[in-house]
Amino acid sequence: MKDLESPVVFQGHSGNRIVGDIHEPRGHQHGNPVLLLHGGGQTRHAWGGAARRIADAGHAAFTVDQRGHGDSAWVEDLAYSSEDYAADAVAICREIAVNSGRAPVLVGASLGGISGMLAGHMGGPDLLAGLVLVDITPHMDAEGVSKIQGFMAERMREGFATLEEAAGAIAAYLPNRPPPRSLEGLAKNLRKGPDGRYRWHWDPAFIAGPRTINTGGETVQKNLIAAVRSLTIPVLLVRGQQSELVTEEAVQAFREMAPHADYVDVSGAGHMVAGDRNDAFNDAVLGFLDKLEGRDRESA
Repeated sequence: MKDLESPVVFQGHSGNRIVGDIHEPRGHQHGNPVLLLHGGGQTRHAWGGAARRIADAGHAAFTVDQRGHGDSAWVEDLAYSSEDYAADAVAICREIAVNSGRAPVLVGASLGGISGMLAGHMGGPDLLAGLVLVDITPHMDAEGVSKIQGFMAERMREGFATLEEAAGAIAAYLPNRPPPRSLEGLAKNLRKGPDGRYRWHWDPAFIAGPRTINTGGETVQKNLIAAVRSLTIPVLLVRGQQSELVTEEAVQAFREMAPHADYVDVSGAGHMVAGDRNDAFNDAVLGFLDKLEGRDRESA
């Protein structure tokens, strides 16, 4: 059988190497390509079966490691601000559009969603065919942001002696999530150093560098609000009902900023919606893509 997943390399805004995979449809490709951007501290493997489900629905699905994450390059100038990630997203989307002839739909979780909101504004109205925001809005709960960043920073330099130790730390942080059946997926989010210890598969400068992602900053929030208000493309917000980052008030504020946006609240899911309720997440995204195709057919 034909290999339907193959590696792909993009060039980021500053010439940085961005590594990813393309998941190709099993049959005829239709609809817009889809770019999936993971959250901060994750890698392209965080999407689980989502990319394959999207590809099986007829869309070419791209999963990439954002700058400083996974197999992508750690940037020498330590540029890990919101704007840096958004500029990379613009560059990737333009390359996908040139190669496929169609603007992509961007699906962004947390950091990936921040990249998507800003990219949609920076790249102009023709950059994206649609935008799916996974548990992220311009208004983020400060305590939730602090909790997430605190967990990421706690062992980023010390690391873990074993994969089991890392799994234990995650289980303590996410006590309501069932333990994984195997550690294979976790191993993709860790790198083994020369000292034999496992550390998160991202550049520590992402958290501790001079130009870091500051999701709690007023400037970032103002830029995100302006970006959302400027969106004219179809938008879907998928929230985890038990989210520690996006409150119901934040959702209401978002829907006032983008009244044309669709909204799905996924029960039994926290901030990591795709990991907590993968089937429900996939159904929401596939429903949105089907809706886009219907609009395209009506306008043809």
